[in-house]
Amino acid sequence: MPFVNIKITRDGVTPEQKAHVIEGVTNLLRDVMGKNPQTTFVLIEEVETDNWGIGGETVTVRRNRERKGS
Repeated sequence: MPFVNIKITRDGVTPEQKAHVIEGVTNLLRDVMGKNPQTTFVLIEEVETDNWGIGGETVTVRRNRERKGS
């Protein structure tokens, strides 16, 4: 029974987009590995950008800087 954990930042992903990802991942595991979709679990965790770091700084700081064009 496959378990897939996807972590993304919480920033405007719609329920429809998440449903599409869940369906796509489930189908991928079925098609590539022969896994049963009925026993495939997909979990999408949304993380606040203040709690996600890249290169020693939070995603919030990076995005704010990018918005300002620096």
